[in-house]
Amino acid sequence: MSASCCNSACAPQTTLSPGYRKALWIALIVNVIMFAIEIGGGLKSGSVSLFADAVDFAGDAANYGISLAVLSMGLAWKSRAALMKGASMVAFGLFILGKTGWAAFCGLPPEPSIMGAIAVLALIANGGVALMLYAFRKGDANMRSVWLCSRNDAIGNIAVMAAAAGVLGTGTAWPDLAVALLMGGLALFSGISVIGHARLELLEEAV
Repeated sequence: MSASCCNSACAPQTTLSPGYRKALWIALIVNVIMFAIEIGGGLKSGSVSLFADAVDFAGDAANYGISLAVLSMGLAWKSRAALMKGASMVAFGLFILGKTGWAAFCGLPPEPSIMGAIAVLALIANGGVALMLYAFRKGDANMRSVWLCSRNDAIGNIAVMAAAAGVLGTGTAWPDLAVALLMGGLALFSGISVIGHARLELLEEAV
């Protein structure tokens, strides 16, 4: 019980810190830029995993914007925002899983050199964002969702790099599809986790 009370009492102070606000703005800008780069790369290379990562960048940019919008609000509003973000993560995961299944029947092997180059650039961008947000990963549900987004992105970038190597080595699309499947599953699991945390906070707030 004391842990729950501490989270409710302490989270607003951490969330309102200038460092956290600045980190969110930087994360928002980085995600918008990388979405534009990756969506172009995904379309040009024909990579499902790169396209999935691009869509994820767009979703994260929206999530960071929502986080900034509720930064000065109470815990209940932050928890509601986390519910929205968790639902978007679940929707993203389901979308990618469906697109991966479709590509398994219709897709051709993607261009691995484009995949690898853009994945390295994205990893550098996401690695910097994840380092900035690491200190805020144990706040309220809203802050936790922001951290999970940045962590998932970095994992996804490494996976896309591995997929590019796999496509180059095998000459097939299966490594790309496998990584897209992994990214969709990770987004689905993380979204469910965020929704559960947010619902618990809302229940505690109501009580």
